[in-house]
Amino acid sequence: MNAEMNIWSLIAEATLVVQLVMAVLVLASIASWVIIFSKRAVLGRLEKRIKQFEERFWSGADLGQLYDRITSEHKVREGQEIIFEAGFREFSRLREEQRIGADTLAGGAQRAMRVALTREIDRLESGLNFLATVGSTSPYVGLFGTVWGIMHAFFALAGVQQATIAMVAPGIAEALIATAMGLVAAIPAVIAYNRYSNQVYRLEVRMDNFKEEFAGILYRQARKLQEA
Repeated sequence: MNAEMNIWSLIAEATLVVQLVMAVLVLASIASWVIIFSKRAVLGRLEKRIKQFEERFWSGADLGQLYDRITSEHKVREGQEIIFEAGFREFSRLREEQRIGADTLAGGAQRAMRVALTREIDRLESGLNFLATVGSTSPYVGLFGTVWGIMHAFFALAGVQQATIAMVAPGIAEALIATAMGLVAAIPAVIAYNRYSNQVYRLEVRMDNFKEEFAGILYRQARKLQEA
């Protein structure tokens, strides 16, 4: 308890610059944890939705019925659902036009799916840049507070004829707290960024593979329509 009270008293008695540095680090840490928990929920939910959609898609269901079911559901579409919806909608639109070849049908659907995939990846990657920034800059921000605090502690000895450790110890201690807070903010952000970046990459590969497979299915359907 005494150590805790001493830490709080050191923070309260720190210089204004060091206190501002600590406040910035605390806010950055809070924002990082908000992103960490929200991104964990989003990616976890998306993995379940992708698994459910793949089971429905590869079960042999009619593509038109699957499209109607997805578009009629009152919930936000994610992952492969968005890609499937964009591709099948464009395929159906082009199919209604006259004298459209199989390559044009499949190519238009594939372009629509590529755009949908890009937008979905951008959504999944939102917030990761902030985690990377916090992870890379927080130690330096804390180090700045440390340097400033130590410099201020030694400046206080300028008018003293006989210096002791007890005179500079509080200033050095408050400075080191800034370094510790920088590490506390940076370490979780770096770990979360690496983990979620890898998870987003794996989901991107999974969705891109589906896009290519679905484009092949639509091309074969377009060939059958052209030959009929």
